[in-house]
Amino acid sequence: MRTAVLHIEGAKSEAIEVARNRLIVPVFLFIFGFSLLVARLVSIAIFEDISDQIIQVHSAKVEIVRERVDILDRNGTVMATNLPAPSLAVRPRLIADPEETADGIMAVLPNLNRDQVLNKLKSSRHFLYIRRNLSPKQVWKINALGFPGLVLEQAEKRVYPQGKLASHVLGYVDVDNKPQAGVEKFFDDHLSNPMRSDDPLHLSLDLRVQHIVRQELKFAMDRFSAKGAAGIVMDVETGEILAMTSLPDFDGNGSIDPSTPEMKNRNTLEPYEMGSGFKTFTLAMALDSGAIKVTDEFDATRPLKVGRRTIHDDHAKKRHLSVPEVYTYSSNIGASLIIRQVGVDYQKAYLERFGMFDKPVIELTGRSRPILPRRWGEIQSMTVSYGHGIAVTPLHLVTGIAAVVNGGRLIPATLIRKDKDQDNISYGLPEYSNVEDYPQVISAETSRKMRHLMRLAVEYGSGSNARVEGYRVGGKTGTAEKVINGSYSRENKITSFVGVFPMDNPKYVIFAMLDEPQGIEETFYRATGGWTAAPVVGQIISRIGPMLGVEPNADVETKYQNLILVNAKSN
Repeated sequence: MRTAVLHIEGAKSEAIEVARNRLIVPVFLFIFGFSLLVARLVSIAIFEDISDQIIQVHSAKVEIVRERVDILDRNGTVMATNLPAPSLAVRPRLIADPEETADGIMAVLPNLNRDQVLNKLKSSRHFLYIRRNLSPKQVWKINALGFPGLVLEQAEKRVYPQGKLASHVLGYVDVDNKPQAGVEKFFDDHLSNPMRSDDPLHLSLDLRVQHIVRQELKFAMDRFSAKGAAGIVMDVETGEILAMTSLPDFDGNGSIDPSTPEMKNRNTLEPYEMGSGFKTFTLAMALDSGAIKVTDEFDATRPLKVGRRTIHDDHAKKRHLSVPEVYTYSSNIGASLIIRQVGVDYQKAYLERFGMFDKPVIELTGRSRPILPRRWGEIQSMTVSYGHGIAVTPLHLVTGIAAVVNGGRLIPATLIRKDKDQDNISYGLPEYSNVEDYPQVISAETSRKMRHLMRLAVEYGSGSNARVEGYRVGGKTGTAEKVINGSYSRENKITSFVGVFPMDNPKYVIFAMLDEPQGIEETFYRATGGWTAAPVVGQIISRIGPMLGVEPNADVETKYQNLILVNAKSN
């Protein structure tokens, strides 16, 4: 018995010793590894500066690649951007139970047509879209359904945070983010380039000015029950467009029908007879060519008969008129007599230099050519002199007026911000490094004279409703009968006013136009440009002048006042 007990105790002792030896190895390895970790931490703490590494981690730039580049206004406000918008699609061949799957989809997206959804689920095609632009909540619910064959495809949606504001400039894209109009289409190579995701397109538009122009035009459009309206603000020294509005407008965020009237940009795609605004070009070319002098007079005592046509003055003075009076009182007779001295050939040559024979120059695809007289004889030359028989877009008029007042240089309109601190891309449009390189369409001296005449038209003529306290505003009204069914209609008119300020050192051209405005009691039921469009420009100037840093200063001499009899001012 004794021997057996000792044997058992010896065996147990040996087993314990083996187990102890086996534990020593992992314990040693653990202690060794832990020691290495401690040593490394001590080394980092003592010998290495990790601040740079931490800074790099926190300041690392995360590059987001979007399908389309952002569009910003000149001040950096977002006008167009992309947001995540997953789409729900289906692989019909993987659908086990179309009826059950359709019920699940309808529970999440009740606005869909169940029959159409079911047809797609039963289709023999490989892949079909069911709904685009899902919200995060809808994505979560679709995922929760757990039906095989349903595909949530990652995509982006183009959004326009400003809604209708500047919609005709921006244009829009279709459901596949393909551009259909506006700068979206013109600059597609830039906007669709993923390498430019961090290089937004800066437009020349100032959304503050854009908002004011749209607001004032909408107010006037409603007040005079007009069918539509258009407005532009342009920098005369750079050609930059600060605002371009066409009413009615559209919202690029919603469903769009390209055939509807509100899709048309009246500023570039719709030629109009501009009426007396064209007298600005008539007098500018007459003075510049030397055909007349400012002190000349013309007989407007009675209507002017030319062949079978008789030319009348809307506000007849029935006397001889000086050149400043012809412009200030908007005499059709006087303009006709002046252009007779200029001649048809000179008139056509000057208008061509002003860009009136070609499409307007701007970074938009929708642009229309002017409508010119089929036959351009003496009578056509006379009617063109006061803006009838020739139709141009508002942008033609604004660009031409800018050249008249800026010293005579024809600077193309642009929707791209001109910034000396950034590289500008011409995109195929005329681009010069110096103002002196742009075409000189009239002399600087003629430009100076025209500035005084435009100032007189506001001070004493039909543009008096565009006056703004403290600002030197100049401009010209325009009223033209629309052509309805092949003949002119006295009831349906296009009224406009093109203004410039400040006249002693022109900075901006402001244009406003109303389509078929109706007279109201406050205007004595008159609906001419002086009563309907001129006040719009005055209101715009009063609001944007301080915003754009134009200091009020009314104490500036206006010449040629001595050549005007001011006893019969009219609108």
